[in-house]
Amino acid sequence: MTILTESLAGAGTRLQADLLSQPHHDGSALYVSNRHPRLGDPVQLRVRVPHETHVSAVHVRLVPDAEPTFVDAVVELVTEAETWWRADIICHNPVTGYRFLLEGADTAYQWLNGTGVHQRDVPDAADFRLVTFVAPPAWAADAVVYQVFPDRFAKALDRPAPAWAVPAEWQDPVDLSETGSRQLYGGDLDGVVAHLDHLQALGVNVIYLTPFFPSTSNHRYDASSFGRVDPMLGGDEALSRLTSAAHACGMKVLGDFTTNHTGDTHEWFRKALTDPKCDERGFYFWEDGGYVAWLGVKSLPKLNYGSQILRQRVFEDAGGVARKWISGPDGLDGWRVDVANMTGRYKSQNLNHEVACQMRDAMHQTRPDSLLIGEHCHDFTLDALGDGWDGVMNYAGFTRPVWTWLRDTELAPRFLGSPLMVPRLGGSSVMETMREFSAMAPWRSIRNSFNLVGSHDTTRIRTLVGADARQVEVAAGLLFTMPGIPMLTYGDEIGMRGEYGEDGRRPMPWDDADSWDGRILEVYRGLISARNTSDALRHGGLRWVHADDDVLVYLRESKTQTALVHCARAAHDPIRVSARHLTGVAGAQTAFGRDLIHSGDSVTLMADMPEVNIWTWPRV
Repeated sequence: MTILTESLAGAGTRLQADLLSQPHHDGSALYVSNRHPRLGDPVQLRVRVPHETHVSAVHVRLVPDAEPTFVDAVVELVTEAETWWRADIICHNPVTGYRFLLEGADTAYQWLNGTGVHQRDVPDAADFRLVTFVAPPAWAADAVVYQVFPDRFAKALDRPAPAWAVPAEWQDPVDLSETGSRQLYGGDLDGVVAHLDHLQALGVNVIYLTPFFPSTSNHRYDASSFGRVDPMLGGDEALSRLTSAAHACGMKVLGDFTTNHTGDTHEWFRKALTDPKCDERGFYFWEDGGYVAWLGVKSLPKLNYGSQILRQRVFEDAGGVARKWISGPDGLDGWRVDVANMTGRYKSQNLNHEVACQMRDAMHQTRPDSLLIGEHCHDFTLDALGDGWDGVMNYAGFTRPVWTWLRDTELAPRFLGSPLMVPRLGGSSVMETMREFSAMAPWRSIRNSFNLVGSHDTTRIRTLVGADARQVEVAAGLLFTMPGIPMLTYGDEIGMRGEYGEDGRRPMPWDDADSWDGRILEVYRGLISARNTSDALRHGGLRWVHADDDVLVYLRESKTQTALVHCARAAHDPIRVSARHLTGVAGAQTAFGRDLIHSGDSVTLMADMPEVNIWTWPRV
């Protein structure tokens, strides 16, 4: 039995119904009949309106060809708790923005958009959006991504280090000096193959490799060629062995490509330096007698996509990087693009959108089910309409708000170059931040973006939360239950530490079991299992239930299942949620954590410490 019944009438128990009493719509299948429409397709939109709002009419406002127009909704279903309204619209433009206008007894005028209900006029930026671009691959909705930094994950063979490198033994500490990028531990791609069983047991199904091209650094973001795999990693044959082995056990593999720059040892750049009249000279920016480098880092000359020959080499040629490595049955399943937000942008030049669309078209022509994810560290919403990047690394709408909620009071890390420390905020601010960012991009883009609590570029989550390792459980709870593609960095599942990116790039301690946090490992396995076995957690919408300083509660609802998620960063007073808005909750099963307390007309959510609880039940 997974539901406990209890009568809680104590003074500390609060009834929480405000958020569930508000009208709701999101981009999931429960509310949108066709989430991958083409131009001219009809789409049915549904909105859920609780009876206590006393709404008597619903209208959809569209802006076809930038001119507002309205479609009246009709009542489709009336239940004990709510009325479901439906409106039939046409996708007249590639991006169809819409919002709902509600009228009724309590208020004659209110808008419902992606940030909620407003009794005043609001800008269009947070309107819901349907997009008619080619859809991302279906497998992405079920993805759990594991990021591998090849030099630090595992080593199958000892190889002589190249001349630029400072060789290190696997147990050596990471060199945190300015020359630390030359420290080479010798991890390789066959080492990843040797540990696929660990990834399978964890429950991940996508491996994301940071760059595998030859370079003069351990991170390999300074490629010397895009045409071959670094021999230190095992060469082209090792990548084929890895993709073949991964595919054989049902996993996908993503590569990492620096569209924004090459290394200063790259064959294109070396030719550009020696021959001012060559085609490659136009691949880069030149000014003041020299070349332009990414953020002034001289080893990373910036690519100029004003050159059509560069675009041909990168995107259109069969042997170009965008197509070559995703070709064939053992090809990669897609790309994560480094510094995607800066690609094609420099001073008056802004070709970012063109470049993203061209890369996506080239990938779809070569491998129609490939995935394209762009790195983006701040407001991504104008770059994530879905005709270029399928999604982004959601640092702004997920990572940063999670950090502000869970960081240790004594540790305030800087976030990717910020001069100020990350603040510590309450759950209401976290909810508002997440709602605002997700409202300003199409649901499809949010659903296909990487959620992450850290990466090879940031503080490790275990270090960020401080002494209480249970806060890692809360971070992981959010990671594996929110809309989007969860991405964890190698070693997060065993509690690896690191104060910032370079410090966090420690070798995976395969032979040091005592350094593994067994509880964190079981939590990750349990939460990934909960996600992998829940239709609601993978495909459902998002409906907020409660948010205050120490607790976040939300529903994930698909056509077949409802999931109730309770994340607490500290012990809190019991919270009562009306069962009236949780149809079918009597059949709830515990997917993770403690059993649900049910008292007939409400459920009660409790926490004695930082914890995560997930309950699921069939939709009725």
